[in-house]
Amino acid sequence: MKKKVKSTASRKSGRTTAAACRAVTLIPGDGVGPEVVGAALAVLEATGIKIEWDRQAAGMSAFRRFGTPVPDALIESLKRTRVALKGPLETRVAEGWRSINVHLRRTFDLYANVRPTMNFDGVHTPFNNVDLIVVRENTEDLYSGIEHEIAPGVVESIKVITARASRRIAKFAFEYARTHRRKSVTAIHKANIMKLSDGLFLKCARAVSESYKSIRYQEQIVDAACMRLVTQPESFDVLLLENLYGDIVSDLCAGLVGGLGLVPGANYGDKGAIFEAVHGTAPDIAGKGVANPIAMILSSAMMLDYLGIPAVGDKIRAATASVLRAGKVLTRDVGGKASTSEVTAAIVRAVSRG
Repeated sequence: MKKKVKSTASRKSGRTTAAACRAVTLIPGDGVGPEVVGAALAVLEATGIKIEWDRQAAGMSAFRRFGTPVPDALIESLKRTRVALKGPLETRVAEGWRSINVHLRRTFDLYANVRPTMNFDGVHTPFNNVDLIVVRENTEDLYSGIEHEIAPGVVESIKVITARASRRIAKFAFEYARTHRRKSVTAIHKANIMKLSDGLFLKCARAVSESYKSIRYQEQIVDAACMRLVTQPESFDVLLLENLYGDIVSDLCAGLVGGLGLVPGANYGDKGAIFEAVHGTAPDIAGKGVANPIAMILSSAMMLDYLGIPAVGDKIRAATASVLRAGKVLTRDVGGKASTSEVTAAIVRAVSRG
């Protein structure tokens, strides 16, 4: 791993509340969710950290039990703990309920999605020296879900960009860069076409950048940025994006380093956070014991940073990196043949040795 990320949230954002309470909502999720969440729990237990888990259902598993994908008990738990470790949840394509991830982020105003993406020694890809932080605005844009049919065969989706949301995500990105000694922030946009909406996002990012003179501020059109990411990924540092671009570009970045099974994620607000792997439910391999648990394990390390115990998070990251570096116990998505439980056991052993 090229650079250790010691903390993925601003120390100012919700830290006092989180550090004062080790109660955490646990959402196993759908598909491979229970398998990878179980792996993360095993690794956390190996560190000796004591957490009061409040297990709650969401998604398809909740719908089958309670007739709703978002039970009231889940919302009450999140209001109480303000912190969650969450497995992937099923969102049907072009039918069914709206994305539960989007619903939870908007309900609790978790406006900043952070995805650290970096190479690991032992995972072979065509790209080297990748060390990116994707900072994605989480509450508006086309994900506002404002859609209607104007006439038969004609549907309109409304893109919402506000100065308030743009300023606060830009500030989050620059604060992150300053706290973690990052050198640059690149705002990614399509303001050459969407001159008002993306133009407003850029104006806000530029205004915020004036307060952070020690950090280089750059801008790039999203399509050009995607090309540059797959030719010169080392030229980027912190990426600042609107919601839709952030969703797409973060998955592209994961592809640079070996796939979604290696990339953790977190959603931060001023009063809470949800930590999750960025991959989906993977129904084709659910229950087969072959899912890569590393993204969820690293997400749990980000959670420990937020809870005010980053040294333990660093211990998990170091153990995970050592297993990958050895290259002997890898799931098939990164070139190995190991099972979920075998990878988990290897990381647990590494944590215990450390």
